[in-house]
Amino acid sequence: MRPGLNQITRSPNNFANQRKTNPKATSKPPNRSHRTAPAVKMAASTRALFLSCFHGGGAEVSRHLALRPRYPSMPRRPRTAAVTGDASEGGGSGGDLEAAKGAAEEEEEEEEKVAVFAVTGMTCSACAGSVEKAIKRLPGIHDAAVDVLGGRAQVVFYPAFVSEEKIREAIEDVGFEAKLINEEVREKNILVCRLHIKGMTCTSCTSTVESALQAFPGVQRASVALATEEAEIHYDPRIVAANQLIQAVEETGFEAVLITTGEDRSRIDLKIDGVLNERLIMILESSIQALPGVEDIKVYTELHKITISYKPDRTGPRDLIEVIESATSGDVTASIYPEAEGREHHRYGEIKRYKHSFLWSLIFTIPVFLTSMVFMYIPGLKDGLEKKVVNMMSIGELLRWILSTPVQFIIGRKFYTGAYKAMCHGSPNMDVLISLGTNTAYFYSVYSVLRAATSENYMSTDFFETSSMLISFILLGKYLEILAKGKTSEAIAKLMDLAPETATLLIHDHEGNVVGEKEIDSRLIQKNDVIKVVPGGKVASDGFVIRGQSHVNESMITGESRPVAKRKGDTVIGGTVNENGVLHVRATFVGSESALAQIVRLVESAQMAKAPVQKFADQISRVFVPFVIVLSLLTWLAWFLAGRFHGYPHSWIPSSIDSFQLALQFGISVMVIACPCALGLATPTAVMVATGVGASQGVLIKGGQALESAHNVDCIVFDKTGTLTIGKPVVVNTRLLKNVVLREFYDYVAAAEDNSEHPLAKAIVEHAKKLHSEENHIWPEARDFISVPGHGVKANVSDKIVIVGNKSFMLSSGIDIPMEALEILMEEEEKAQTAIIVAMDQEVVGIISVSDPIKPNANEVISYLKSMNVESIMVTGDNWGTANAIGKEVGIEKIIAEAKPEQKAEKVKELQLSGKTVAMVGDGINDSPALVSADVGLAIGAGTDVAIEAADIVLMKSNLEDVVTAIDLSRKTFFRIRMNYVWALGYNIIGIPIAAGVLFPSFRFRLPPWVAGAAMAASSVSVVCWSLLLRYYKSPKTFGN
Repeated sequence: MRPGLNQITRSPNNFANQRKTNPKATSKPPNRSHRTAPAVKMAASTRALFLSCFHGGGAEVSRHLALRPRYPSMPRRPRTAAVTGDASEGGGSGGDLEAAKGAAEEEEEEEEKVAVFAVTGMTCSACAGSVEKAIKRLPGIHDAAVDVLGGRAQVVFYPAFVSEEKIREAIEDVGFEAKLINEEVREKNILVCRLHIKGMTCTSCTSTVESALQAFPGVQRASVALATEEAEIHYDPRIVAANQLIQAVEETGFEAVLITTGEDRSRIDLKIDGVLNERLIMILESSIQALPGVEDIKVYTELHKITISYKPDRTGPRDLIEVIESATSGDVTASIYPEAEGREHHRYGEIKRYKHSFLWSLIFTIPVFLTSMVFMYIPGLKDGLEKKVVNMMSIGELLRWILSTPVQFIIGRKFYTGAYKAMCHGSPNMDVLISLGTNTAYFYSVYSVLRAATSENYMSTDFFETSSMLISFILLGKYLEILAKGKTSEAIAKLMDLAPETATLLIHDHEGNVVGEKEIDSRLIQKNDVIKVVPGGKVASDGFVIRGQSHVNESMITGESRPVAKRKGDTVIGGTVNENGVLHVRATFVGSESALAQIVRLVESAQMAKAPVQKFADQISRVFVPFVIVLSLLTWLAWFLAGRFHGYPHSWIPSSIDSFQLALQFGISVMVIACPCALGLATPTAVMVATGVGASQGVLIKGGQALESAHNVDCIVFDKTGTLTIGKPVVVNTRLLKNVVLREFYDYVAAAEDNSEHPLAKAIVEHAKKLHSEENHIWPEARDFISVPGHGVKANVSDKIVIVGNKSFMLSSGIDIPMEALEILMEEEEKAQTAIIVAMDQEVVGIISVSDPIKPNANEVISYLKSMNVESIMVTGDNWGTANAIGKEVGIEKIIAEAKPEQKAEKVKELQLSGKTVAMVGDGINDSPALVSADVGLAIGAGTDVAIEAADIVLMKSNLEDVVTAIDLSRKTFFRIRMNYVWALGYNIIGIPIAAGVLFPSFRFRLPPWVAGAAMAASSVSVVCWSLLLRYYKSPKTFGN
């Protein structure tokens, strides 16, 4: 590793690009596979264990895995004599891996390997223990973990001592079947299906659907969200199909509509306008099939739709449309099929249905209310309504019966169907309470009216207004609730709206000259298309600039307020706005591969993920409805028996009803006032709004668990390079100790360092380029290049042995360091600068000082965290001198220096054992073990790097201020959640006793059932509205941005 900046690494894509664009090393190319094998494989195995241990519970499981031998009889790892290097590393003094001093002296250890086995037959933790012990008794096993629920075992082992086959046999020897899983292939085949689920009313419903999906073969994991009414299912398409998942949901009594199967990136639906006959269909199928990359075609004649599966690297939607229209000689036209079944369509459809139901219920309920509550006090109307029709049955009673019946059985039909399905699956929900309450009132009223019709002296009392008004108020509540819930996902809608509707496609001739341009639907952009972006226009897709220069406003994606300069070769993000100048952009990532689509998917997944606090509501919801039903029956029985045996004065009974009817009203009120919905919506609505608000401010939060953990953080561990510092080192000083021309000195150094990808090496090469007037200067040939991790590089340049590295590298190479050089090294360390020694032919020639500037406002951020009672700690691989200088400048007192990446993770665990809730802030690559070990991992990353697996939160702007924003937002979110629970629980705890009549003996106050129903509807709406206030969240304005 290069000292000073071990946290700054390049992605695999950048690494590949570097190799392609670096042909200048005409000497023997570095033997990367040999030199980097131990380091890279070790890192890979460690990262696999920490990041993807069983994919879904990996972060939890990995924290309990100690990566050290468990049995004393385990043999030592094999060793090799060679000291190997890494072409991505450079030299330096006092760098981030200075702590790895012994790397040159110690022999490299043989690579580890990670294998995953599918184990069938395990039923409990004892089975898992048997398998784990059997594996660990084998020689050469580094560690093993067994997931009994997933039926898998993950093993880290040394291939020189034990093979995968031996491990499989050991598992089978203890009585279980084992099969090696090709992890890469398995992961590639796991798709994510999203379903819109209609009819869910509370957490009891979501639990029912979730359990049904989890139990389905081939489903890796499933999550159902009440707030979004969606399910996200990770499944293996080789075992289960999306339509089977829909069927599994529908068998639980709910309607499921497919949003995506997870295969959208290689499938498209095209709408065909024109008359389709057998001949045209045959022509279309054969023409499309002839296109390279087309895999499957399905024609839906009645829908005028064609579904095509294709390889996006070989063809695209524009090619498909052109072939369809040319093959049919213009008889039919094709366009992208409108997403009629999208989320917004479902939401608007549901809003429309509830609105219509509510308005229709009002048409019938208002006359019922007037005839029972108003007209009875108007003398003329009262006489007319009390006129008898049959025996003692009056006109008013007959009218109310007729008017309330459609409300009860037609408009309120959805409650019956919901209650029936819920009871069939043994999970009573809110529909059961509504159906019981309204049916009790309705059928008692029918009994009373029929008895009056068959009696000459029975005075009936009906509650038709109770049932109809209850249903009307509940429909109004659901209508308002859906309106409010729709606003919780506004952030996603705004993100999706960033993409422009059209784009200007440039048409080139065979020689690459622009011969024309054409305006197309932006969804028809294909890879390698060249798009023209005019000033003020939006960039239509991710890509890189091939012509022109401008400034691009990326604030809508990354949150960065200042426009970013773009010129030839720079990357641009789809959805951003071109400020000035015309840009020609070659599309690289389109459709679901774009950065914007990735951000939308991440936010959607975050909104699906449940916070641990949600388990509290889930546990209550399991018993809530049965408890309320029992309580309602007991309330009715208590009041009925008290009235029957004169337990209270007869004067307490209102003149219009008797003791039985009074007891019935109390029982119905208890049943309909109880609201499990408010409890179920308390957490997910707040999490939805918070994740959306965070995304709009450049803070991507990966779900409720990250939010919940972040609000408890009282200690933050900061990495240094790329986190507290900018992460782009620059050469600030050069000290020559021999008589040599500066430009020649840098020619030698740059020739050696040009083969390295380490940031310090890049900084030196960039500085060397400034000493030459030509843009692409060719460095001298470098032969026998060697890179030693954590120390430096060595190469033969123009018959001179050039060694560039730190002090320990010089000493291990047999080079004496003069006193003058040692004094310079000490001076540079005190200035928080990295000093790199350059030796030629075993003599120290010069020292290059490289500095990584501290990020703006770093001091203010640390100070503000202190005011939030959050302790800040810096853990770095850099030397103590540099670390202390940086810590003093930013205001961090507790510093740990010369720490390897794995030691950072150990430090995090130590802090956790001391009782602290720890957040780790790093770049998400070399710091991944520490990010996973921490309670909350915050990754500093660019806006396009949204798939950092190790982190819980991604700070897209790479600004330290966003650390404060993430913690502050989480705290405010959980304040809302707590208040939601206080309201939801308090409402039920206070409302149910009042509905049961506890105030009636003292104050003669009772809650009519229809008022109780209105209160129940209002409780859900109030919880959603309280969560919606998070939309107005503002991050702390303390940094003078």
